[in-house]
Amino acid sequence: MKIRELAHHWEENAKGRLTDTGYAIHLDVEAAARLAAIIEMYPKRQPEELLGDLIGAALEELERSFPYVKGSTVVATDEEGDPLYEDVGATPRFLALSRQHLHDLSSGHDKQKH
Repeated sequence: MKIRELAHHWEENAKGRLTDTGYAIHLDVEAAARLAAIIEMYPKRQPEELLGDLIGAALEELERSFPYVKGSTVVATDEEGDPLYEDVGATPRFLALSRQHLHDLSSGHDKQKH
């Protein structure tokens, strides 16, 4: 979900699946004021839900921002028959680690300590 889609999402009051893992964060004063404004604007949502949605959207945007780094291995061809090379940048590692952590969290094997 893109950050610009969050307000609509909050209006619809949809709920997502949450982990048992909690995170304690300290915000700078400006961020805390903005969060307080969002909490007041969307009173049907818990602050933790709003923060979770914001962090989720920011992580998706971060993933899209990783630059493509052309590798030497051809992984496919495009519709014109030109080779498409593997991405050896941060994206594949981020996706692989994300999948592994999702598996761990889904199976109750969260190895990180918070």
